[in-house]
Amino acid sequence: MKGVVRRLLARQPVDWAREAGEGPGLRRALRWPALTALGLGTMLGGIFPTIGVGAHAAGPAVILAYTFSGLISVCVALCYAEFASMVPVAGSAYTYAYATLGELVAWIIGWDLILEYGLSVAPTASSWSDYAQHLLASLGITLPAWARTANVFAASPSLAHPFSGHLQFDLIAAAITLAVTLIVAIGIRESAGVNGVLVVFQVATMIVFIAAAAPAVHLTNLTPFAPHGWNGIVSSTALVFFAYIGFDTVTVASEESHRPERDVPIGIMLALALGLILYVALTFVTVGALRFDKLSDGAAMLDALKAASGNPWVYAVVALGGVAGNTTVMLTSLLGQIRIFYVMARDRMLPAGVARIHPVFRTPARMTAITGIIVAVLAAVLPLADLLTFVNIGTLSAFAIVCTGVLVLRVVQPDAHRPFKTPIAPLFTIAGALGCIYLISGLSLPTWLRFVIWFCIGIGVYALYGFRKSRLGASLRR
Repeated sequence: MKGVVRRLLARQPVDWAREAGEGPGLRRALRWPALTALGLGTMLGGIFPTIGVGAHAAGPAVILAYTFSGLISVCVALCYAEFASMVPVAGSAYTYAYATLGELVAWIIGWDLILEYGLSVAPTASSWSDYAQHLLASLGITLPAWARTANVFAASPSLAHPFSGHLQFDLIAAAITLAVTLIVAIGIRESAGVNGVLVVFQVATMIVFIAAAAPAVHLTNLTPFAPHGWNGIVSSTALVFFAYIGFDTVTVASEESHRPERDVPIGIMLALALGLILYVALTFVTVGALRFDKLSDGAAMLDALKAASGNPWVYAVVALGGVAGNTTVMLTSLLGQIRIFYVMARDRMLPAGVARIHPVFRTPARMTAITGIIVAVLAAVLPLADLLTFVNIGTLSAFAIVCTGVLVLRVVQPDAHRPFKTPIAPLFTIAGALGCIYLISGLSLPTWLRFVIWFCIGIGVYALYGFRKSRLGASLRR
């Protein structure tokens, strides 16, 4: 029994995590501007699916929800920056947990990261669908009612007529998910230049939106400011936290960074700071231009713009910005998921076939396709709010472990080389971990049940494979 516990708590040495795996390594070609653009490219699109659902939970106080989420993210980002400077390899929080809290926790965090990177494609696909449907509606094209939105589990058909009347699927969300999966599986060259152009376009459309909608802001739309009280603000904060998912994607590209000990911390903090400023400005203008109860879940900015300005060209530009932003998030999230699988397979925590490269496409096409199909089904049947909470509970768990890991490593390895140090470490690490745990505690019971099921499946996979086959376990048995 003691041997099993020792294995579960065994830590992968930090220096070992730096070692190259078998085969060629990743090319180091990214500097801090490209890493900042990578973080923004993954993160900025998160504003589109969250303003509406966040406003429905908190009212105009959704502005505070974005602020609180941003402050918690700052604490987490500082911890990520310290870890990334110490362990400049791909794998993000999974690798950090392996080096500090042991193999079992590393597996749990890696399993959670599948929710963050892989399944986060689903809510952005839902928002992509909403923006696309707004564009189609402006052209006089409307989908059938059953194909517009995901509402399968809200239906209450009778046993005699199980498929009668109420079933609704988001077909566009499923279709765009499969399309993005196909692109990633066949092969997409991750060009920092192209990503940078897309980020600039997104920011430009956001500025256009602010300029067009700001004159329509009325203080009457901001009262009552918090109609659902503090509980509504907390619920909204847990929902809109999705918008900040992405700054940590910078750490996934550590092995492709020119000087990761410097470039990765700069990229993380710049992406987060710019995102926070934009989010607060966009949210203020959105809820100020149109009452929160009139906003749709997935395309709130377009609702506010339509009420504020009748200019069809401005409407089209902002709508295209939403489509582009959601597309960027979907692409970078799937690419990030592939890297997580790559590192876990390199550590023998997953079978080598998970990250096996297709001989023609030169990508992990099989696992990309499996992930994409699962996400497409979820995007088709689950409402946006459910998708956000399911992704966020995994992400918040990962972030809490990162904050805890920094504090643990300061104690167990106080002399380790830290090119970047989290300032006032106890304050930021404890605040970050407690903030994430507090938001998790406010999520609904169905979200917790889904997460528990997901967790149990992950433990089963680890028990059947990872525990017996891991690279660290093999070294300890020698």
